[in-house]
Amino acid sequence: MWTQPYLETCCRSALHRLTLCDPTGRPPGLKDQPCLERLERMGLAARDTAGRYHATAAGRARHDDEILNPP
Repeated sequence: MWTQPYLETCCRSALHRLTLCDPTGRPPGLKDQPCLERLERMGLAARDTAGRYHATAAGRARHDDEILNPP
């Protein structure tokens, strides 16, 4: 049983793109902006001083658990 909030498919894809973009990060204003904002509210992403999104440690762990190694 899941103990974490559910991630929509689009948000899981956005999280995957975040991990692919590190260390550059994803710029704001792209089509996945709503998902990036949701990931930020959930603590799975954070913005740097330039406004670019990066996966947090929690986001990378969630990515590993849910995307790379699904149950």
